[in-house]
Amino acid sequence: MKTNKRASWRAWLGLVTALLGLLGLTLAQRAAAQQTLVVAAYPAVDEIVRAALPAWQQRHPHVEVKVVSRQFADHHTAMTTALSTAVYLPDVMALEVGYLGRFSPGYGLEDLALPPYEITRFKSRFVPYAYQQAHNRRGEVVAVPTDIGPGTLLYRRDVLAKAGVSEADLTRSWDSYVAAGIKIKASSGAFLLAHARDIKNILIRTGIQPGEGLYFDSQSRVLVASKRFVRAFELARAVRQHQLDARVLAWSADWTEGFKRGSIATQLSGAWLAGHLNSWLAPDTAGLWRAAQLPEGAFAAYGGTFFAIPRKADPAHKALAWDLIQFLTLNREMQLRAFKAQDAFPALLDAHDDPFFEQPIAFLGGQTARLGWRDAARRIQAVDVHKQDAFAEEVIDTELDKVLERGKDIRTALADAERLLTRRATR
Repeated sequence: MKTNKRASWRAWLGLVTALLGLLGLTLAQRAAAQQTLVVAAYPAVDEIVRAALPAWQQRHPHVEVKVVSRQFADHHTAMTTALSTAVYLPDVMALEVGYLGRFSPGYGLEDLALPPYEITRFKSRFVPYAYQQAHNRRGEVVAVPTDIGPGTLLYRRDVLAKAGVSEADLTRSWDSYVAAGIKIKASSGAFLLAHARDIKNILIRTGIQPGEGLYFDSQSRVLVASKRFVRAFELARAVRQHQLDARVLAWSADWTEGFKRGSIATQLSGAWLAGHLNSWLAPDTAGLWRAAQLPEGAFAAYGGTFFAIPRKADPAHKALAWDLIQFLTLNREMQLRAFKAQDAFPALLDAHDDPFFEQPIAFLGGQTARLGWRDAARRIQAVDVHKQDAFAEEVIDTELDKVLERGKDIRTALADAERLLTRRATR
């Protein structure tokens, strides 16, 4: 009888243990199913992430990913607030290179060079200048490049033909570029470019020496009185004096209309602009545009996107966040998918040998322009980022406007900018 009772007791314990084990497994599965990863992004990076999620979630079927999308400026404002307050922090945040310098000097982002990330293992797989831009002065790597913007000159072939101007006239030198604009304006009435700022924006990105950024060097010394800024201002002034710019700013309605009507003959920008013109800015102008390298053999970066992990984000999600970032940036198929769908030029060198680069681009009259952009990407020198880059851009644009609109002396304008930025950089 005792034996039967003991056996019954053991059977009952076994059943309870099994039930508890099953309950524990169910709770664990529910916990996994309830995991939600938050990614903060802006157009069209949000679409790139969403398109990659079905493939990534095959590896993580119990993880939900919520993509929080805001317009470009609103996104970066929200990320600034989130990092400073540690409230509503996403697990992964997209950052444009122009804002990366604002965040990298602080301690708000994970150092991806440290374990368990150890991004240095993958350094050789990225376009060198893009990888370097993610460094701060402490030697930390605070973000992973996902796309880049090799600079290019886009021009309207039909407008140039009417003026008797060749591509070589545009690209031989910056002076010949301006001279070609004078001929274009005289023959067709079209403006050479949208705004005189555009030529300044490219020129200050050329001739940068190692250890220098756009506006500051590695010791926070201000560089805006240097020769490249003087020349950039001089050429911008020449453009305005000859009335060669339409005086419209990027992304405005007048800017878009200028492309549609052919009243803007060229645009200096990142290679991504060709895709925007084709998909939504001026699709009816297909076949009329061509792409060339920048004048005077210049190579410059214009834009680029990075992914980062906030240091104070939920620790339980960081392994998943890093896995998703690797999937988006180190997966050749994902990089090419983003390039083909959104014209996000790959930061991953593994993707640069794909036959897609050799395909003619119908919008550009059958040009194989991606080969030229790939060559440019490999020639661009690394540019250090600085926490005051965004503010410095505002200061320089304000001083340039004073030169263009009020006739302010260029060296005086740059000296004034230098004084203001020197005070700001030492804070």
